[in-house]
Order: sequence, then C-alpha cells, then structure tokens
Amino acid sequence: MGSDSDLPILKKSVQVLEEFSVPYEVHVYSAHRTPVEARDFALNAYENGIGVIIAAAGMAAHLAGAIAANTTLPVIGIPCSGSKLSGMDALLSTVMMPSGIPVATVAIDGGANAALLAVQILALSDEELQKKLKEKREKDAAAVLLKDEGIMKRLEE
Repeated sequence: MGSDSDLPILKKSVQVLEEFSVPYEVHVYSAHRTPVEARDFALNAYENGIGVIIAAAGMAAHLAGAIAANTTLPVIGIPCSGSKLSGMDALLSTVMMPSGIPVATVAIDGGANAALLAVQILALSDEELQKKLKEKREKDAAAVLLKDEGIMKRLEE
C-alpha cells in the first residue's frame, strides 16, 4: 500500500486471501517517498515467490504503475478514496497506464475484488484454488437465491 491510511482497504484483501489460504505479504511503499524500496520489491517479487501483486494507493496513485514498470507479474491496482476527489483521481491514475505496462484496476476501495482477481489468476495453475473459487461462487449464488425467496415471502404477507 502507498500509505498506512490504505490499511482498511487492504484488510478486505487480506480477509479474502486468508479465506482461500493464499499466502501474502503486506508492505507500505510509496512510489514517491520510497521509490527505491518499491522498485526493489517489484524487481525481486518473482524470485521471492510472489505470483500477483496488489497495489493500493490514493490521490496520484502511482504505486501500481511504478510496481508494474518493474515486474512482469500481474499487478492489480486498488484506487483508494481520498478527501478531495472521492477517489476519482486515484481511479484515473491507476487505470490510465501507458501501452505495454498494464495494471488491472478494480473499483475505488475494491480490496475484496482485488484479492478475488488475484486468486483467479493464481487458480489458473492451481486446481485446489479453482475448486475453492467454484465453491465460493456457488455459495454466493445460493445466498442470493435465499434472499430472493425471502423477498417473495415478505411480499405475500
């Protein structure tokens, strides 16, 4: 994350990764204040066993792009909401990457979806993760259908 103020958004990612038993690391690296450390992390991520990087940042939100410029691993950017432009600045900074340096971008403050996308990427080569993803989708669908049933009963009253 670009700042410790992004931790509430990253906690959502951590919860999903833990749900799927995916190991993770959490760091605070700023594209502007600690560019050397952010670069070193990205350059060494593959060799350190990392498969996907999630980068959360607000305002100028250059972290995901700075990370992506220094690795060939998939990078998922989470634009974080801020007090000035409600995260639109971060969203545009994260999604508008130049050709050749892609960053997958989720919704503003979309920590859970960032982790789910990371799990989907990792599941391409992990059958156990693929199974867990399918089970989660089935469970989520069943929960919606239960709500549908409940609404229909309430309307009949």
